[in-house]
Amino acid sequence: MATDTTEQPNNLVLFDGVCNLCDGFVQFLLRFEKGNRLTFTSLQSEAGAKILKANNLPTTFESSVLFYKDGVLYKKSGAVLRIARFLHFPFKLAIVFRVIPSFLLDVVYDLVARNRYKMFGKKDQCMIPTPALKSRFI
Repeated sequence: MATDTTEQPNNLVLFDGVCNLCDGFVQFLLRFEKGNRLTFTSLQSEAGAKILKANNLPTTFESSVLFYKDGVLYKKSGAVLRIARFLHFPFKLAIVFRVIPSFLLDVVYDLVARNRYKMFGKKDQCMIPTPALKSRFI
């Protein structure tokens, strides 16, 4: 976790815009999120690069999902579990995994993140949100 002093929207999900798994995760969030409180940007976007730089992370950062809330950037399983709080029941129950030590959850996260292109494929470009969703993306 690192602090970022730049102006960014709260509840910002940063995702790998060319990863099919990450795109599917964003589509899942858009469908099952409660209250439309999440905003999104790809790690490859200008906003994503700015946040990575402010948190001393390389622009080629390997993580597939990050979460920015209240000036703190969460990585790996910590990001996913914080995002789960925004989902409708029963998906919100994923937060029960917080009882498992984060280093163990991160081992699984890293395994999937490292192999996500092999398992789920990769796109040539980031997704383009529909006009109805455009306001949720920066």
